[in-house]
Amino acid sequence: MSVTFEPGLLRAYFVAGSQDVPGQDLREVLATMLRAGITAFQFRDKGASTLTPEQRVALGSDLREQCHEASVPFIVDDDVELALLLHADGIHVGQSDEQITKVLSTVNGRDMFVGLSCNTAEQVARANQIKGISYIGSGPIYPTTSKADADPVMGVAGLQALVEQATVPIVAIGGVTVDSLPAIAATGAAGVAVITLLTQSQNPQADTLAMRTAFAK
Repeated sequence: MSVTFEPGLLRAYFVAGSQDVPGQDLREVLATMLRAGITAFQFRDKGASTLTPEQRVALGSDLREQCHEASVPFIVDDDVELALLLHADGIHVGQSDEQITKVLSTVNGRDMFVGLSCNTAEQVARANQIKGISYIGSGPIYPTTSKADADPVMGVAGLQALVEQATVPIVAIGGVTVDSLPAIAATGAAGVAVITLLTQSQNPQADTLAMRTAFAK
């Protein structure tokens, strides 16, 4: 089973790797978030991750199964080989990761959608010229603690300009809180991608519902 991309998948997009849930099993964390109603999951195991490649594949395989049982897309961050190995539904690449054109040619014909990080007007203009990108991730909207090398904060005004410019849906990332959801939704973004909003949530069900509701248009 592969999940066909549609913009509604971006409403409550959970991103996490083992480094984001210290002392917890990511499988259990994902199970909680799937029950809470997330609309997509991105496996982003990097940075402070201590997993070996074999452990990463084993964990990713389990997470993919959980997502498929819940009919939620399983997306791999940045690692095309891992995405192919795990039969991921999607892959997300950044500007500094493998070149987007190379990624697109590699996954072409494999039922895998592709997301690209774009944080400036120039990057979005380039993305608009490339066929095969399903969505764009833009941010950070607000200051964030989960990415050490984050770009400058763009705010909702910066986000809105990119949403108006882009030819594909945009998911907002970086420093998102439940209180900021209405302002982000007002920009026309399709949803939010979050790490700490859910990994540190006291009530994942309520917070996921808030995301889904904000972008239910």
